[in-house]
Amino acid sequence: IVWHIAGNLESRFTDFLETDGEKAWRDRESEFERRLATPAEVRAKWEEGWGVVLNTLDQLADADLSATITIRGIPLTVDEALFRSLAHTSYHVGQIVYIAKGLRASSWNYLTIPPGGSAAYNADPALEKAADHAQALERPQSGSMDG
Repeated sequence: IVWHIAGNLESRFTDFLETDGEKAWRDRESEFERRLATPAEVRAKWEEGWGVVLNTLDQLADADLSATITIRGIPLTVDEALFRSLAHTSYHVGQIVYIAKGLRASSWNYLTIPPGGSAAYNADPALEKAADHAQALERPQSGSMDG
């Protein structure tokens, strides 16, 4: 799934305003092939795709949001294409989280409120503030996927 997300993001956001989002050089079918990859290779692939997105977004201006681009020959405004990419990517990220949760089982570290934790969280919803949430994400946690 990481290879597919990276391939999709690289294709869609390379020459974003100038060329169709489905590039001739993309080999979409190979993105779904089984592969053995180290955690470092997975992270590098992930960062490769997101690097293209972030570079492109840095270059966009507000006026670009109403420009028309194409994806597979279908015209979309830039803001429509961004929403489309957000929906597509979040769908696949959800798949990754679901698979990871299954693999980690009882050692899974919940990304949101854990089952049975709603009452305690509602009593002190500190992570509803963006800065607190970002800080919590930066803290190393036991059972996290970074180890």
